[in-house]
Amino acid sequence: MSDPAPLAEDMRARILSEPDMILSDPDVMRALIAANEQAMGSNIVDLRGVAMERLEDRLTRLEDTHNSVIAAAYENLAGTNQIHRAILAFLEPHEFEAFIRCLGEDVMDILRVKKVRLLLESHETALDPNLVEISDVLSIAEPGFCEHYAGHGKAPRQVTLRGVAPGESMIYGADSAWVKSEACILLDFGEQRLPGMLALGSDDPHQFSANHGTDLLSFMGSVFERAMRRWLG
Repeated sequence: MSDPAPLAEDMRARILSEPDMILSDPDVMRALIAANEQAMGSNIVDLRGVAMERLEDRLTRLEDTHNSVIAAAYENLAGTNQIHRAILAFLEPHEFEAFIRCLGEDVMDILRVKKVRLLLESHETALDPNLVEISDVLSIAEPGFCEHYAGHGKAPRQVTLRGVAPGESMIYGADSAWVKSEACILLDFGEQRLPGMLALGSDDPHQFSANHGTDLLSFMGSVFERAMRRWLG
C-alpha cells in the first residue's frame, strides 16, 4: 500500500495555527473519526467514537427540542398580540352600530377569519331592520340554541374549537360550504338575560382544532361579555 500524500505546507500550517477550525466543523470531525476507525481495522471498536456519536445524537435532539420551544413561544406571543388587538378594536366604538360594524370588519381582519357571527338568544324572532342594514354579523336565535349548537347536544365548554364538514353549519349564511373550521365562544350576559354566542368561521381547516389551546379566546370572550352589557343595559 502506498503512503498517503503529504499535506500541502500552507494547509498544514493553517491547521496547526487554527485547530479550532477543524474541531468546530462537525462534517470534518466525522470524516476524521471514520478514517481513524478504518485505519484501526474492523476487529477493533473505538469506544470514544461510539460515545461521541451518542453525544452527537443527544445534542441534535436537544437542539430540536430547543427550537420547538422557541417556535411555540413566538407563536403564543403572536396569538396573544392578535387577541389583544381584536379586543382593543371592539372596545373602541361608542355606538352599538359601530360596534357591530367593527366585528364584521376590523375584528374579522385581525383574527384572520372569513366570517364573524354574533348570535343573541331572544324570545323575539325578528331583528331590528336598522341593524340588518348595517351588517350581517348579528342574528337572533331561539332560547337554548347557542349551547345546543356549540355542544352538538352535549354540555359545551365556554370555547369550542372544531373542524366543520361541508354543509354542516348554517349560521354563517345560506352558502356556508366554505366553512372548514370554527370557534364557538359562549357568552353570559348576566342574570335575567338570555345568553349568546360569538362564532368565528374560517376556510382553513387547521385554524381551529380541538387540540388547540382556548385560554386566549376565553379571555376575549370574557371581555366581549362585559362590552356587550353596555349595549344590553
